[in-house]
Amino acid sequence: MTTSPSLLWFRDDLRLADNPAFTALAEAGAPIAGLYVLDEDSPGVRPLGGAARWWLAQSLRALEAALSRRRIPLILRRGPATRVVPDVAAALGAATIAFNDRAGEAEGKVDHGVAARLAAEQRRVLRFCAHLLYPPGSVKGASGRMPRTFSAFQRAALKGRDLAPPLPVPATLSGATHPPPGDTLKDWELEPIRPDWAGGLRTTWDAGEDAALSRLSAFIADGLAGYRDGRDLPAENHVSRLSPYLRFGGISPRQARAAIRHAADAGEIPEADAEKFEAELTWREFSYHLLAEDPQIASRNIQPSFDTFPWRECPGELKAWQKGRTGYPLIDAGLRQLWQTGWMHNRVRMAVASFLTKHLLIDWREGEAWFWDTLVDADPASNPASWQWVAGSGLDAAPYFRIFNPVTQGEKFDPEGAYVRTYVPELAKLPARVIHSPWTADAATLAAAGVRLGATYPRPIVDHAAARARALRAFESTKKT
Repeated sequence: MTTSPSLLWFRDDLRLADNPAFTALAEAGAPIAGLYVLDEDSPGVRPLGGAARWWLAQSLRALEAALSRRRIPLILRRGPATRVVPDVAAALGAATIAFNDRAGEAEGKVDHGVAARLAAEQRRVLRFCAHLLYPPGSVKGASGRMPRTFSAFQRAALKGRDLAPPLPVPATLSGATHPPPGDTLKDWELEPIRPDWAGGLRTTWDAGEDAALSRLSAFIADGLAGYRDGRDLPAENHVSRLSPYLRFGGISPRQARAAIRHAADAGEIPEADAEKFEAELTWREFSYHLLAEDPQIASRNIQPSFDTFPWRECPGELKAWQKGRTGYPLIDAGLRQLWQTGWMHNRVRMAVASFLTKHLLIDWREGEAWFWDTLVDADPASNPASWQWVAGSGLDAAPYFRIFNPVTQGEKFDPEGAYVRTYVPELAKLPARVIHSPWTADAATLAAAGVRLGATYPRPIVDHAAARARALRAFESTKKT
């Protein structure tokens, strides 16, 4: 008697360990085929930005290799998932299809449509949650609703909850022997060719599950100790750089949390550093729970009072911000790091977001869209939630009058200018006392450093004090309407 194969539909879970859909199929014992669908056709599904498409290509290449070592095929198909998944299941003769749910309203509708069609064809459907510690809607306050502040959400999330340990890669696996044909990664053109702007990404990152686990181990060994305070210093090594792996599921938040908790319990790292990292994972959870409640957070103000905010349309200033040519070294360093590596330090993300929305009064949606296109970790929940938090329009947002001074931010968090020297090399020879405000340097200092303001490096496109006053006036105007 021939056992019908099973189909594993991969999405934002491009790994084998701690993948409940994969484990469920492995335990059932039928031969498995994997499937990834590049769905850019279903209504409302947001196409990936350029950097995320590059990361996806690397992750799928690594996943295909990991499955191949276990003789499990990975089928690549392009098109609307509600058509493609049932078609592949039928061609394979799959009796069972398993997948892990995704975040997002449009994605949820796609998943429901796929499951309904498969069920109508008398195929068994197994669904799981694998991208969060706590399923959306499961964290509730005393009111029975999701808490409206992060601190209350964190308390509710941790209250009386013991997380199950991460699942290992299944020990016994069988691969389907006659998978239907699929596309190739080259067919999808996920990676840039002309021009090839991904050189900095290739130098900076290795994608895939093995790379994710190596990155986590390296962070615990050299970086996590001192994380609570050191995470604010962009020139230091006290950040995990796990965000793109979490975004595409090269690693699960449960794996990351379990490894950090094990290191703290074993006395390998200070408890305060472990708790701070766990808080950052919980902020990610907070953002995803918010997305489940308000699916339009990438396009609509969470706080309706910001619907009348007098944003300015200034294409020239937006372009200067995008290219790291604002004349403020910390801001420019962050945006150039983003362009070169597809990633930006979190402390600097807050500074550049504040600069765009408050110094330039440019709509936070412009910044969110730029990050969506240029970040390898462009995330449907954390990206818009964090932009709205900085802009003041989000849930539990920073007060609008909290306007970062880009000079003092640089002096506080990059006191020697090491971060600026790395990404704004034309300022590298300036002394630390003026590297965050080169326009204050005397002519001799500028000449000695080879800096010509307005030529080799721009003058500030806006005065901080004037911009702050303008932003506060704009905010006051919304309170009168």
